[in-house]
Amino acid sequence: MNDHYLRYLEREHSRLEAEIREEEKRPLPRHFLIGRLKKLKLAVKDQMAACSGHKAEREAA
Repeated sequence: MNDHYLRYLEREHSRLEAEIREEEKRPLPRHFLIGRLKKLKLAVKDQMAACSGHKAEREAA
């Protein structure tokens, strides 16, 4: 995986975080949506960690 993909994941993670914050500010937040967004954010974080791990392996070789 390349740096471009990692930057994309970082932007997506930030976008999801902002969307979660906006939903939580609503007078009646949709908790099912917040839960779904948090799961997506976690999946993106896992992908970032995997991508960073592959990058570290390449640099060590």
